[in-house]
Amino acid sequence: MIISTAPFIAGHRTVETKGQVFGLVVRSRGLGGNLMAGLRSIAGGEIHEYTSLLEDTRRQAIDRMVQNATMVGANAVISMRFDSSELAGTMSEIVAYGTAVVVTPDATAQQPLE
Repeated sequence: MIISTAPFIAGHRTVETKGQVFGLVVRSRGLGGNLMAGLRSIAGGEIHEYTSLLEDTRRQAIDRMVQNATMVGANAVISMRFDSSELAGTMSEIVAYGTAVVVTPDATAQQPLE
């Protein structure tokens, strides 16, 4: 599955638009993770527990979006974006979304210089 944040994929032609697809994940750190993160926030700097949580959550959201795109018959997602929010002060919501499309290689497209 090709995923692009651009509204097109270089070297490919969009032959069909399947519609909007998304992958939604809501996660919360456990009590231990929140305690460690709270202690780290006192000293300042990166809070690795939350960084790891958000990285894993973004990957899972992309995986779910790809599953949805596959279910509608797409082989690519264009204009992919992330959105996030906080729920109840303890949970993070991440959504990956974009437009599911069918693309084919376009022999007439300008190829990148090597």
